[in-house]
Amino acid sequence: MEDLDVLISQVEEIERHLSYLKWISRIEELSDSIQQYLMTNNVPEAASTLAFMAELDIKLQESSCSHLLAFVRSTVKFWHKILKDKLSSDFEEVLTQLRWPFVGPPQSQAFGLAAPASAPDVYNNLEMLFCQLLKLQTSDELLTKPKQLPEKYSLPPSPPIILPIQIMLNPLQKRFKYHFTGNKQTNVLNKPEWYLTQVLMWIGNHAKFLDDKIQPILDKAGSSVNAGLEFSRALVMLILEKLAADIPCLLYDDTLFCHLVDEVLLFERELYSVHGYLSSFPSCMHILSEESCFQRWLTVEKKFALQKMDSMLSSEAAWISQYKDITDVDEMKVPDCAETFMTLLLVITDRYKNLPTASRKLQFLALQKELVDDFRIRLTQVMKEETRASLGFRYCAILNAVNYIATVLADWADNVFFLQLQQAELEVRAESNAVSKLQLGQLASMESSVFDEMINLLERLKHDMLTRQVDHVFREVKDAAKLYKKERWLSLPSQAEQAVMSLSSTACPMLLTLRDRLLQLEQQLCHSLFKIFWQMLAEKVDIYIYQEIIMANHFNEGGAAQLQFDMSRNLFPLFSHYCKRPENYFKHIKEACIILNLNIGSALLLKDVLQSASENETPLKPNQPSPTAALNELGVYKLAQKDVEILLNLRASWPNTGK
Repeated sequence: MEDLDVLISQVEEIERHLSYLKWISRIEELSDSIQQYLMTNNVPEAASTLAFMAELDIKLQESSCSHLLAFVRSTVKFWHKILKDKLSSDFEEVLTQLRWPFVGPPQSQAFGLAAPASAPDVYNNLEMLFCQLLKLQTSDELLTKPKQLPEKYSLPPSPPIILPIQIMLNPLQKRFKYHFTGNKQTNVLNKPEWYLTQVLMWIGNHAKFLDDKIQPILDKAGSSVNAGLEFSRALVMLILEKLAADIPCLLYDDTLFCHLVDEVLLFERELYSVHGYLSSFPSCMHILSEESCFQRWLTVEKKFALQKMDSMLSSEAAWISQYKDITDVDEMKVPDCAETFMTLLLVITDRYKNLPTASRKLQFLALQKELVDDFRIRLTQVMKEETRASLGFRYCAILNAVNYIATVLADWADNVFFLQLQQAELEVRAESNAVSKLQLGQLASMESSVFDEMINLLERLKHDMLTRQVDHVFREVKDAAKLYKKERWLSLPSQAEQAVMSLSSTACPMLLTLRDRLLQLEQQLCHSLFKIFWQMLAEKVDIYIYQEIIMANHFNEGGAAQLQFDMSRNLFPLFSHYCKRPENYFKHIKEACIILNLNIGSALLLKDVLQSASENETPLKPNQPSPTAALNELGVYKLAQKDVEILLNLRASWPNTGK
């Protein structure tokens, strides 16, 4: 048995040797074939054979036969250099005939044939050489290590630029390095726009040729490469290398660094919007996202934003609306400083939205939140200076500003970009266990938003400011109502004794105060704020008149009728401009007037129903309605049964019923 094992192992070793020799023989055969093809000037077949040999090289990568691998690689390298040199030389010659590269705009390009009759031949040669160079792509990737930027830039993986496009780019790369490296006058740190604009011009100048002439060749060859994007990707790599070299030199010069960032963002915008560059490709944002550069960007962005905030708040027009004379535009009555601030935030969003990673975007979002909080604190400080004039123009402008910022942030919270950031924030928090399960659940269900904390603080400030305004007006109304409180409700003439009912003279100061303040604040506050204001004020006035005037007096028939007239024909109509049924905001007064003005029979019946219900030992009569039903039938829903009993007792004239 042992002898058999020895024999088997010997056979296996011989098979390995045989296989090894077969591989060498195969490579030598392919090498001989390439030589034969080249001798007969059959370059296409030579290129195809080299491509096959390169594929064999890839298959052998897992083998431990180092000498065999070295032999295959050296053979591929030998023939690749010969074929690449020959094809590159021929290809460059054809490009020269086409007057490549095109340095002028597309309309000035002749696609440059000296003799138009030879154009078809030149384009046929272009296609043939392009396809042959494409066949060398596999061996070129094996032998050429692409230039890589340091890992700290976290560039996304991308395939090497295809060989024919590389050759087409050579003259442009030489021009770029000539003008924008070394001691040339065009290579200055304060003019990044020079090289950024140059690259955009090159992309634009060559786009038509690449689409019309090169893309059909790639499509015919079965390649998935987009010629225009491949060309752009290679030129953008030049920009990235340039930025990586320049940024460390200007990192601590705020003016230069800020200018560079501005120009890069403009470049990126045009690259994506005009030339269709893909977000999956390496871009300038990857360079700006490098840690030291990114932190500097954040610092500079914050510094310039704070400076802008200082200037916008100290401006003479800070609290005036730009659109004050255009009614349909000025619905929000937004002061200039608030509009400028939100525009600033919008611009910041636009600047960072194309950053490659969510973590970087979240850092910018944190900066935006910080700026909103800073602006809120500044508004609060200005508001405190204006507290004594809480109905004044500036106080109202601050309130409009607070409302506008909260409204816009709430709108932004539904924007797809910020919803994506909310999801990213959720994932980060979940990983770090930074929030409770309840908060995570709210974030995940989209019940809350990334701006909720800011919005809540602004809403609280808005509510405090509105409350202060309502309290101020309410104090004025109470002062103006002192005489009305002392009205002799018990001895006023009945309606029958008067030719025409007229407003109580003592109510005039109160109603005039209300009218003037409503008109003033309607002009100074935006519609949504004014709506909250008048509803809060109406509620306070309703309770005040009910408790301090109605419940504190007794009324004869004339007094009750006069009160009803003052309220329904004078107080309620003051608010009819703001809603269809103002009496619904004065339910205590409205229902009290109903009870006080009931005819004597109805009043007696109601009193009887209420007394019967309150005396437990006396059951309700069979057909007698419940107290609630009786009150509802009269239009009384708000007042409690005990309050109605008190109101009935405030009526001065009751007949002697024997009870």
